[in-house]
Amino acid sequence: MTKFTDLNLNPKVLKAVVEAGYETPTPIQAGAIPPALDGRDVLGIAQTGTGKTASFVLPMITLLARGRARARMPRSLVLCPTRELAAQVAENFDTYTKYLKLTKALLIGGVSFKEQDTLIDKGVDVLIATPGRLLDHFERGKLILSDVKVMVVDEADRMLDMGFIPDIERIFGLTPFTRQTLFFSATMAPEIERITNTFLSNPERIEVARQATASETIEQGVVMFKVSRRDKEASEKRAVLRKLIDGEGDACTNAIIFCNRKTDVDIVAKSLKKYGYDAAPIHGDLDQSQRTRTLDGFRNGELRFLVASDVAARGLDVPSVSHVFNFDVPSHAEDYVHRIGRTGRAGRAGKAMMICAPRDEKNFDAIERLIQREIPRLDNPLGSPEPAPADMEDSAEKPKRARRTRGRKDSPETQAPATPTEVTTEPPVEAQIETPVAEAAAVRDVAPEPAPERRQQDDTRQNRGGANRRGGKGRNDNTPVGMGDHMPGFIAMSFDERRTD
Repeated sequence: MTKFTDLNLNPKVLKAVVEAGYETPTPIQAGAIPPALDGRDVLGIAQTGTGKTASFVLPMITLLARGRARARMPRSLVLCPTRELAAQVAENFDTYTKYLKLTKALLIGGVSFKEQDTLIDKGVDVLIATPGRLLDHFERGKLILSDVKVMVVDEADRMLDMGFIPDIERIFGLTPFTRQTLFFSATMAPEIERITNTFLSNPERIEVARQATASETIEQGVVMFKVSRRDKEASEKRAVLRKLIDGEGDACTNAIIFCNRKTDVDIVAKSLKKYGYDAAPIHGDLDQSQRTRTLDGFRNGELRFLVASDVAARGLDVPSVSHVFNFDVPSHAEDYVHRIGRTGRAGRAGKAMMICAPRDEKNFDAIERLIQREIPRLDNPLGSPEPAPADMEDSAEKPKRARRTRGRKDSPETQAPATPTEVTTEPPVEAQIETPVAEAAAVRDVAPEPAPERRQQDDTRQNRGGANRRGGKGRNDNTPVGMGDHMPGFIAMSFDERRTD
């Protein structure tokens, strides 16, 4: 079995690793460190929780052990998708460089530019940054990337989900062509494949597990949740979550609860606190100092439940997480793998449970296809709700009432039905003319030319009669009165020719 002593690491780095309590590298570490030390590009693919961070930190600091950085010109660059993951990489850097005189700078949002500029001006060996803040410093003229010798892209698939790929491509263009690139991802989407083919030179590919697979040490389960009434869905779903937590008892020492939306994160955290659970939210809209305090409290055991959005799903290393609860089914199947990967890390046992509403079944099916296994179904702790007959009647009748009262003034629903005596049919125009000329014309089957005043009255009556029959406005055409709106136009042609205006 390979040990860290067999990987040709710097003796001072190896001493720090041993003091941290590690002797045997994980498969991704054993596969990625040797080619990285040889100066080759590395493409590492491994599921979350397998130690990818040490896979690039250890060889990088070994290569940088000699030399010194110049002002505003870092010697290496590590790109991370989130502030939390960047801070975690910085912590690993501090752990493994305790016997080396290497400097670092952490460029993330929510921190003063002035403090970061001060560190960059002194010169740093390792620059750990999120893409947005890195480009902000570059555009302000505070950073030069022409001396980067080693570039690391961590959680590349998360970069793709967050829309950072254009920024990554731009940053690649700002670094030297001769740099060494270490590229790590849990999944390999087509867009990620394109970037690796473009910017990596003959990389050593290390794939220690099938893409997008969950650890075998994680026990999974799902509750197929059906609500009794639509207006009670949110409250009943939170009740199911509390029942699942209570059902685990003392085995649930701490847990991360994932929601899809930031608003739901706050609501669920507030609800749990209301019922006496020690919970706190963490998502991208919170202040960075608050996010840091919450995460530190969870890592130190001061906080039992961390309610999080997907900002906490990637790369967070909290080794002792016993449970993961998916309050919502993730919209992207890959996110499920990363969420449940917060438990069962480094060979430990873990448990992941999910609540699936009927509208989420399509996304749930995509998850089972991705992990190529069926997730065991759990009984709904609230039981199977059956709507009461009164509820069903109310739900069926309310839309009908709304439709009856929502009609326009002239709609048939809002008008009183007409009695048979009210429905009158105007006689033909010829029958209304009682002059002798009209009678003679009727014998000869020739329609006379009515006087202008009479003709105007006839037209007005005709339009008004059409309006009364249809319940709306009259038409301005020459359709004969009494023939009906369904009459084809060609039948009225003979009448129109005889009644020329």
